Amino acid sequence: MSKVSYYTAEGLKKLKEELDHLKNVERPKASEAIAEARDKGDLSENAEYDAAKEAQGLLEMKISKMEDLVANARLIDESQLDVSKVLVLSTVKIKNQTNGMEMKYTLVAESEADLKTGKISVTSPIGKGLLGKSVGEIAEISVPNGTLKFEVLEISRD
Repeated sequence: MSKVSYYTAEGLKKLKEELDHLKNVERPKASEAIAEARDKGDLSENAEYDAAKEAQGLLEMKISKMEDLVANARLIDESQLDVSKVLVLSTVKIKNQTNGMEMKYTLVAESEADLKTGKISVTSPIGKGLLGKSVGEIAEISVPNGTLKFEVLEISRD
């Protein structure tokens, strides 16, 4: 049994678009590559045919995994989320207690995480440490090089 994953409407749309691309663009390309390799003669000594079959197998495995993800995806209803605590889709302004640096992150599902745009996964160490915290609370987060302390300054929904 696969685990349920939570997505924003945007994240689920991207996942479905990628799956659609794999099925409707990549799958026909893989079949075409196999047909071309087959036309080149003896299959017992045709490395191109073997490589094309292997690539097709990997593609089918990826499609299968993505279909499973989509089947177990749940859309997050942002209107039902509590704004007094840090939850999935919370935008959190935090202050590092060690160096005084302030940062702003949005907590998202693992598949939507993108540090460049300020989106961190709720399953990351910082994401896990911030979940359930309220404004003014200190989150002590264990990371490989010690413990970080972050004060929650602000929680919002963007």
